[in-house]
Amino acid sequence: MITGSAVHQIVPDVLAPVPFLVEDCLAMMKPLIATFVLLLGALAVAQSATTLDAKAQIAPADLVKIMPRSQPLIFFVGPRTLYTQAHIAGAEYIGMTAKPEGIQALQSRVEKLPKTRLIVLYCGCCPWDKCPNIAPAYNLLKGLGFKNVKVVHIEQNFGEDWVSKGLPTQKGEPAVPATAAK
Repeated sequence: MITGSAVHQIVPDVLAPVPFLVEDCLAMMKPLIATFVLLLGALAVAQSATTLDAKAQIAPADLVKIMPRSQPLIFFVGPRTLYTQAHIAGAEYIGMTAKPEGIQALQSRVEKLPKTRLIVLYCGCCPWDKCPNIAPAYNLLKGLGFKNVKVVHIEQNFGEDWVSKGLPTQKGEPAVPATAAK
């Protein structure tokens, strides 16, 4: 049987190595934490619009030129408020594809389309090199096997690179998809 005084003698002996264990664990975890931070940074870069192949990009003026004859399916993959303020004429609102619900909306929208259909993606929420929405949308479509996907290269933002240049726009709320209208 251990008495109260014996417990007081055992506890310090048992706990004495604990500070060293914590310090040792922290020392061992520092490289792991640094690696994790680097991997997160690499993932962020991998999802940046700047990583997209130049062949997949189309300039705003070039899109306007091909719209009448090619009739691309144009998807806006940015914030709803920007879409309601102004969007490319004929563009459909998908939502922010940096978020799971935006990716899901895009995937649902294209599931019955032919893989050869010309699809054009754009956002314009922020400068091209910081856009969180273009790369996830593009990568999803390519991963689903779509062969004809373009992204509008909007260098600064939609207002500066599209609207202020007098390119065709519309305003207003997104149309309610036929599946949601019931």
